[in-house]
Order: sequence, then structure tokens, then C-alpha cells
Amino acid sequence: MLTVTLRPGREKSLLRHHPWIFSGAIANVSGSPAPGETVAIHDHQGSLLGWGAFSPVSQIRVRLWSREREARLDRDWWRQQLQQVMGRRQALGQEDVTQYRLVNAEGDGLPGLVVDRYGEWLVCQFLSAGAEFHKRVILEVLAELCPCAGIYERSDGEVRAKEGLPPVTGTCWGKEPPALVVGREYGCEFAVDVRQGHKTGFYLDQRLNRRLLAGYVEGAEVLNCFAYTGGFSVWAGKGGAKSIVQVEASGSALALAQQNLERNGIQGVTSIEGDVFQVLRQFRQEQRQFDVIVLDPPKFADHQGQVERACRGYKDINWLGFRLLRPGGLLMTFSCSGLVSGDLFQKVVAAACVDAQRQAVIEQRLTQAPDHTVALHFPEGEYLKGLLCRVI
Repeated sequence: MLTVTLRPGREKSLLRHHPWIFSGAIANVSGSPAPGETVAIHDHQGSLLGWGAFSPVSQIRVRLWSREREARLDRDWWRQQLQQVMGRRQALGQEDVTQYRLVNAEGDGLPGLVVDRYGEWLVCQFLSAGAEFHKRVILEVLAELCPCAGIYERSDGEVRAKEGLPPVTGTCWGKEPPALVVGREYGCEFAVDVRQGHKTGFYLDQRLNRRLLAGYVEGAEVLNCFAYTGGFSVWAGKGGAKSIVQVEASGSALALAQQNLERNGIQGVTSIEGDVFQVLRQFRQEQRQFDVIVLDPPKFADHQGQVERACRGYKDINWLGFRLLRPGGLLMTFSCSGLVSGDLFQKVVAAACVDAQRQAVIEQRLTQAPDHTVALHFPEGEYLKGLLCRVI
């Protein structure tokens, strides 16, 4: 039997149902498990704690699959797990939403496996050695449980390299998706590039926050920063904004944003291609002001050593945001850096507000959409945090 034995006392996190075992917690490994192969996990006294996927090159050496006394990760096991997870998303189909997350990795007890639905297509990410090891059966079961035109793989995230896995993209079942897949989100339509867009093509985790924005912008001058393909801009238009300016560094993303605006009947949006920090500094020099500003930057910290620099970036961009707001204005600001906690992010935004010589209150705390599930025993899964702040 392939077995991983833990050092004394290192079973505590596993007993608290955390799914990761780091390399330093392991006393020895019996046998020669291949990358992703299932191993039995024992404490230092030999008691069975569960079963997990072995990753020989990652600092996260084992990711837990099951705590059962006996576990066979065969087709029936995968079918049962995926059926349960997908069952929790059934209500979304009744809410006029056709693009959402079906499987959220550790949040759904399936480490390293992400599955997003875009209408007739599924887009998968196999981000761990364990998910990669079981890829074939996972794809078969997905096609059985979730009838679709095709399944496209976007296993091109940087985390793959930490698992010793190369990036992989391409159609892995059924038909190849079109250049753009069109989906609905509570009455709005978005064209998504699932083959080359960020993540699996669209920021599905911001779905509820986009809709929330629409309730605050009637008659307002709105600035949408890091606009990507125009999600917040479309919803600002639907909410009756007087004017919308969107800023994005990627010209191809802005071109798709324009298509999405036109698709939803939103006109008169000013698009600026450029570095958001530089554009906002130029706005400050011009003494421009807005009623509502959205700051939804990409992840600033990929590892612990980048957290301090990330916080400087968040402070800078939020300082600029506060300086550009009119009295009574709203700042909707986000961090998707999982290593930056909600408390730390609030402290950074508060410091930016003080330095901008503004006073503000938190009207609402924001997070990821509920299909991006957060397991109670895996707080790392709550990576998206946001604040809706009103300047007073």
C-alpha cells in the first residue's frame, strides 16, 4: 500500500478537516507513488486518517480526497461526488444565469478541479497532480452528468508549474467552442473568449457584485477601472448611469468590452486603453471627479513574499480612487489576492482614505458569488474581498 505517515502532532490540521498536507508535515512515504496517485494518510501511530493525492514536487505534498475508512476513487466515486456538487447549483438555472461555476476545487471537496459552465460548453482546469491523474474519468463523468456541446481545457494557470505539470489547453471532449461563447447573467448578455480569456474566460465570481452596482449608479458619472471585457460597465449602463469611463490595459479586452456594451444596448461609453495607475494620476492632474468608481484589479500577490508590495499597490490605487470621488461618492474596491486577508485589505483601504484626506463609511462588504463555494474548514478559499465605501 502506498502510504504517507505524518510527523507527531502534524495531523491536527487534517483532523480539523483542512485538505492540505505540506511536505514538512511528512515523516516518510512508503512505496513510490506516481504524481497524483492516491495514498493512504496515517498519523505517526499508524492510524488511518484518510486518502489523498500525492504530489512529489509541490510544497502541498498531499491533497485530501476522502476521510472514509475505505476509499476507491473509481468512476462511481467520481460520479457520486460530482453529482452532489452539481446538485447545489441547480437553482442558478432558474435565475436566468447560464454561465457559472459548477465545481470549485477545495471549496467543493475536489482539490485542484475547477469546472465552469458557459451555456452549452464546459471549461475545466486541472490544477493539481491529483486532478490531472484522474482527468480521463472526470471528463467522462462530466459529459454524462452535464450534457453539453463540448468540454474545453484551460489548465494554463501558474499553479500547474508548482505541481510539476505543463500548461495544457484545448478541446478534450465533444466540439471545439466558437471564438466567442455568449451567455446570460440576470438579463445581461456577455460574449466570452473561453479559449484565451482570463481564468476560464470571464470573472464569474463577480456576478452578484456587478448586479449590485446597478442599484447605485442612476444619473451618476461612473469610472470602471481594470474593466477587462466590460462586466461592470454593462451593469452600470443597465443601472442608468449618466456617463461611463472604462480603463483597461488590454486592447483586445476593450474591444470585446465594446461588443458587450453594444450587445446590451449601452451607448456613449468612453474606453481608455492604458495603465490604470497612470490614467488615474492624469485624471487627478486634470481635477476630474466621479460619483462612482470601481476598482477591480488583478491579483497583486502570488506568494507571501509579494504581500507587502501588493499592499503598496492597493493603497496607491485606492488613494487615487478616493481623491477622484466627489463628496458623497461611492468606491467599490476589491482584492482577489488570497494572501491578503480581509482585515489587512480594510486596513490598507483605510490608510489610503486617511492619506487622501477623506472620510468614508463601509456601506457593504463584498465577496465572491456563492457558486465559488468556501468550505468552512478551508478559509483560504475566500480569496475575493471587497468594500463598498461612501465618502462623507
